[in-house]
Amino acid sequence: MITQTLYDGSYQWIVMGRDPDKPEKIIDTNQYMVIDGDRTLLIDPGGMEIFSAVLAAALSVSKLENITDIFASHQDPDIISSLGLWHEMLPDIKLHASGLWEGFIRHFSSGDVTYVPIPDKGGTIRLESTELQYIPAHYLHSAANFNIYDSNAKILMSGDIGAALEAPGAPMFVDNFDSHKGKMQFFHKRWMPSNEAKKDWIRRVRELDIDIMAPQHGRLFKGDDVKRFLDWFEDLDVGIAIHGS
Repeated sequence: MITQTLYDGSYQWIVMGRDPDKPEKIIDTNQYMVIDGDRTLLIDPGGMEIFSAVLAAALSVSKLENITDIFASHQDPDIISSLGLWHEMLPDIKLHASGLWEGFIRHFSSGDVTYVPIPDKGGTIRLESTELQYIPAHYLHSAANFNIYDSNAKILMSGDIGAALEAPGAPMFVDNFDSHKGKMQFFHKRWMPSNEAKKDWIRRVRELDIDIMAPQHGRLFKGDDVKRFLDWFEDLDVGIAIHGS
């Protein structure tokens, strides 16, 4: 599994992904870490099938005992079904996720993990030297869904928004937006159910200063490609299943 530094200041943002050894039928995912002194936040740590690869990648950049917090953008198994394994290794770890999903996500853990519910309106998480914002992204595609925004590093971890399904060997960043659109189109048209929710999210995100938009699947967007994505997504008609497509 590849690890790459996205931001390196008084703290670090790390992306982990592109695992060539993952099972063929398991969707490829990006995991993220914010390493801030003796506190490390693990973002969307992934499913049980890739736990060992994510753990090895995480330990290459952080001490195990410093992984104090997990954030789950929503309840999908490719996001958080590894929770029980993380909790077994780190009994004091705190899980930050929508309060709506607590009774569901606890099915992924046999123990009484410490659950920190995020209210619908969002909020913040304070590490050692930085504070991150929970940005509501409800119905994109989960009924209770959050992004994480770092105003200092100018990074938006966007969950499934911006996702593309590609081979594990794909580059980490979009290098040609026009050719990349075709890899995102069906995913967004089928998995994003609400044009109203989409427009609300875009309106909210356009107010943020973003250098990197980092989805949970596929390539990351940098610089002008962030605006290109927002423009493309705004024009896209989503929720196609209601039309029987």
